[in-house]
Amino acid sequence: MGFATNTLNIPSILCKGCLVISDEKNHASIILGLRLSGATIRVFKHNNMISLEKRLREGIINGQPRTHLPWKKVFIVCEGVYSMEGSIARLPEIIELKKKYGAYIYLDEAHSIGAIGENGRGAVDYFGLNPSDIDILMGTFTKSFGSAGGYIAGSYELIEMLRHRSHANYYGTAMASPIARQIIASMKIIMGEDGTDDGIKRVSRLKHNSRYFRQKLMQMGFIVYGNEDSPVVPVALYMPSKITYVISEMIKRGVATVGVGFPATPLVQGRARFCISASHTKEMLDKALGIMDEIGNHIWIKGSKLPLKSTEEIVYEVSDAEEDLANEVD
Repeated sequence: MGFATNTLNIPSILCKGCLVISDEKNHASIILGLRLSGATIRVFKHNNMISLEKRLREGIINGQPRTHLPWKKVFIVCEGVYSMEGSIARLPEIIELKKKYGAYIYLDEAHSIGAIGENGRGAVDYFGLNPSDIDILMGTFTKSFGSAGGYIAGSYELIEMLRHRSHANYYGTAMASPIARQIIASMKIIMGEDGTDDGIKRVSRLKHNSRYFRQKLMQMGFIVYGNEDSPVVPVALYMPSKITYVISEMIKRGVATVGVGFPATPLVQGRARFCISASHTKEMLDKALGIMDEIGNHIWIKGSKLPLKSTEEIVYEVSDAEEDLANEVD
């Protein structure tokens, strides 16, 4: 899985004498992998390029602790789509800083691969960037691919090194044939190599579903985090007791929702996290929205201070081809 992919491979890539500039909202698996590596870790404010550049400049100027020798390697570690925030990394600016300061980039695409970008190829595709500008790409097969396991993509030299040094390779077992077959089939569909355009339709439908669901929640007065194109839609609940209530009520009414609280988030920043799918129809989304609206009114979790646009109609935009695809899925 993705957790093991990060935790077991990062210590093989980094070591003592390396500097890591890590986003403060990075996943727990990244944080654990960095700690196990022995590298020096500096944290920058979430998606804040001024903070990132400051950390890079300070780290390179000061060098290693006590000796002030140059670092062996300097890495910027971030996620494509942040799993608890729903935000998308500002990759164009991160790549610019990487080139300016001679750093490497480790990008976790667990929640972005197969979900965003014109061709469904993740955050790099979303911004129309050159994949070769990202030194290490990590992802999981448990989400968009509906299977199990994870991957690391990079140069030939990197992969050969991981084959010899990674604990994931040493102590892991071979992937079962059905799991591998599922991954290959999913990739072919996304890339259009199955002879259809179902993959592109699904990616497009997912974008429309995500935007519609997010905009409707905001119109109702909820505090919604993240980027409008992100399929991860977190709704702020704050109080731990409200997390339990909201999730239990949603499940009672037939809507599967994830509650996220401490220690995955700060103590008073709990949230409900909706993960949107291309298989969701407008009726499904409207049902979930209606239930959430009712619960929100009951326990007062509509705390947004943004101007309400309750009279403005939010249109659910999908093409006829996408609608046909949804009917086939149903």
